[in-house]
Amino acid sequence: MDLIMFTHDTLAFIWFILLGVLLTGYAILDGFDLGVGILHLFAAKDDRERRIMMNSIGPLWDGNEVWLVTFGGAMFAAFPGVYSSVFPGFYNAFMLLLLALIFRAVSMEFRSKLHSTGWRNIWDVGFFLSSLVATLLFGVAAGNALIGVRLDGHGDFTAGLLSQLNPYAVLVGLFTIAMFAMHGALYLYLKTEGDLRERIRHWMWRMFGIFLVFYMLTTMYTLVKIPRATANFDQMPWAMLIVVLNVLAIANIPRCIYWGKPGQAFLSSCFSIAAFVFLFSIAMFPNLVTCSNNPGLSLTIGDDDVRSSATTLRIMLLIAVLGLPCVLTYTAVIYWTFRGKVTMDAHSY
Repeated sequence: MDLIMFTHDTLAFIWFILLGVLLTGYAILDGFDLGVGILHLFAAKDDRERRIMMNSIGPLWDGNEVWLVTFGGAMFAAFPGVYSSVFPGFYNAFMLLLLALIFRAVSMEFRSKLHSTGWRNIWDVGFFLSSLVATLLFGVAAGNALIGVRLDGHGDFTAGLLSQLNPYAVLVGLFTIAMFAMHGALYLYLKTEGDLRERIRHWMWRMFGIFLVFYMLTTMYTLVKIPRATANFDQMPWAMLIVVLNVLAIANIPRCIYWGKPGQAFLSSCFSIAAFVFLFSIAMFPNLVTCSNNPGLSLTIGDDDVRSSATTLRIMLLIAVLGLPCVLTYTAVIYWTFRGKVTMDAHSY
């Protein structure tokens, strides 16, 4: 289809969808390696098992984070008004997230530089804490996006970090930790063998139970606290199909674990995460930033002050059409190359 024929509103809507696709890719792919980071301090019994768990994500984690970088870049280019609105208020949270992601990478690279138990224990704790904090902040950000933030007359959010740690946002953060930990346990079960694999099996059940509890709490809290989260279902009743499929996918996870089908359980977890991102997008639409104190001040994809020009969005879309297949192909090749169980060699973490 000729991209020139797209209107400004259509282009903005397409980029809203593409941002959801990028966020979905990041949540699924980096979700399991963040989950591995959360689990590795407790699920492994010795140094060798911790190295195996780190090496299960070793060839993949940095590529997974590219999806987040691409999401941030696309958001800035397509909807620059969002950055100018929320960045002042979220500055400390952004810096803390950046610090966690950097320290996480440093922990993996520095851990095996010395054969000292104390040295390795320090970086193990650092890897766990940075993975935990990053995951919590992602969830808190999603919670604040749903519940809304206070904006002034200029559309600027200037509240501090403590105001962002409201009960609902923290609950969504804990839910995200539980979800990624379960996702990581399912991934580890596919990549390990022997005693470690059997131990991971027990952790899969534990993480699924914790995830289920937080899923139900978060769902109930959302329906009570944010009734507008389901308002778009009146105009898009077909979206209820995603809710049903999501419930079925979650129910399929323990069934697959019980019957020894970890691959299907992992795919169900992937679908469930994708469904959560989709439902999050439905709840937000057409807002990019929801104003809690005055809904009329919310920043939407239809605001010319928020989105880039039609020409910019067309050029970006052309680049995306040409580049996204390359990214997907590269990702598929990498995952195929490093398929199978984890093996240890001289270049392992």
